[in-house]
Amino acid sequence: MSRCVILAFALLVAGPTRGEILSIAAASNFTYALDALNAEFKRYSPKTAVVVATGASGTLVAQIRNGAPYDVLLSADLEYPQALIKEGEADAKSLQTFATGRLVLWATKPAIELKSVADAVRNPAVKKIAIANADTAPYGRAAKAALEKLGVWAAAKPKLVTGENISQTAQFVESGGAEAGFVSLSVVLSPKLKVKGHWIEVPAELHAPLAHGVILTTRGAKKAAAKEYLEFLRTPMAQKILKDFGYALPK
Repeated sequence: MSRCVILAFALLVAGPTRGEILSIAAASNFTYALDALNAEFKRYSPKTAVVVATGASGTLVAQIRNGAPYDVLLSADLEYPQALIKEGEADAKSLQTFATGRLVLWATKPAIELKSVADAVRNPAVKKIAIANADTAPYGRAAKAALEKLGVWAAAKPKLVTGENISQTAQFVESGGAEAGFVSLSVVLSPKLKVKGHWIEVPAELHAPLAHGVILTTRGAKKAAAKEYLEFLRTPMAQKILKDFGYALPK
């Protein structure tokens, strides 16, 4: 069990001293945007204490199935929330698409050219390419689909290093463990990384849309603070933050 999950359990057992404790499980591509979102939510709902766990969407869903006390799930796709609905673990009425993500190929070394995804894969100077786990991370799934559609999946496979989630994938590139890597636009626009390296966007037509879904778990559906968080995500300030981090907003 992750440290974040253990912390969430500890806080929930201890109980809030005032207001409610809201436990949010968020796909790793939201890591940086969540800092800004939750700072704004603190002003929106000052009595609510927020606990956050991040990871691959599929990993977080597995934790929910195993009893992790999350109230809100921010998933990098709609399939995982829909699976929770079918299993009776989430409130169907609460599901909404709140943003659409964008996939980029990122490199930190100036000598690595990123003219196109296919060229980068074939470039002999690119010895390692980081990618999130396609089985549990929607961005990894999208990257694999793009490589297959471009006809370079076979060429890419010997170079791939797999991160458990987008955060770990970005760490491979940032540390120099990979010359390039597929990450979310929100990662490379984050305050920490926007001054590092260069990137190109993977054409959206190469993969299924990265529609991001938010849903209340059956536990969260009973909490006023969880419902309030869904309302908050629709506010102009929350939507501005999402847009600033490279997310497209639902029309």
